[in-house]
Amino acid sequence: MENLPKKLIPAIAIFIVLIVFISKSTVTISSGQAGVLFRTFGEGVVTDKPAMGEGFHLVLPWNKVFVYEVRQQELTEQMKVLSSNGLEIQLDASIWFQPEFDKLGLLHQKRGENYIQRVLQPAVRSATRSVVGRYTPEQLYSSKREIIQSEILSETQKILKDQFVQLNEVLVRDVALPATIKDAIERKLKQEQESLEYEFRLEKAQKEAERQRIDAEGKANANRILNASLSSLILQEKGIQATLELAKSPNSKVVVIGNGDKGMPIILGN
Repeated sequence: MENLPKKLIPAIAIFIVLIVFISKSTVTISSGQAGVLFRTFGEGVVTDKPAMGEGFHLVLPWNKVFVYEVRQQELTEQMKVLSSNGLEIQLDASIWFQPEFDKLGLLHQKRGENYIQRVLQPAVRSATRSVVGRYTPEQLYSSKREIIQSEILSETQKILKDQFVQLNEVLVRDVALPATIKDAIERKLKQEQESLEYEFRLEKAQKEAERQRIDAEGKANANRILNASLSSLILQEKGIQATLELAKSPNSKVVVIGNGDKGMPIILGN
């Protein structure tokens, strides 16, 4: 600095101040993020205007910008809760959420940057305890998982109302029961499946027996109708027709049927 001309020293100082001023006055917000402006010498957090979107922004150097992730995020929770009969259940869940973009300023002002720990986690845990406490371990393990997911989502959304957080989905990944309870439930489910299979086979056999009974009754009715319509004269006529047809055969030599009086006629040769 001693070797520089005295006229350049103020210019260099101004240039340095200008660089610092510009660096403090620019903010670049990445994709999937938004910024909340805090005016140090103004009203503080800006809540009456939309959050700052992606891209390059100029701000006064004494103001601050707080950047939030506004894309959908995932929170994983491992919770120990009690079933309806007091048994401890470990439940693993994924929660999909994101802050409400239009209310990002209010979220920052009233809940702060750590809103996940302050608001979201307590809401999810409270709702999960409430919902799981309505069901037995067997229901939690097998048939009610989708219903439980839906109820946890609904209960959590109620708690998060007016909390500036948007809850998109709750996914129950796993329900862990004590080994003895789990084995007992699996044995019971297996027995129920075997019982259903036996009932199916029994019902199938009963239907087949009914079909055979109806078929036999049909044949018996047909035979009764046929027997009722056959008199001795009709039988004699049928016999004569059959005898004549047989007598016409080139292979027949002598055909003797009946006694020629009361029975069938006697036909010799062809």
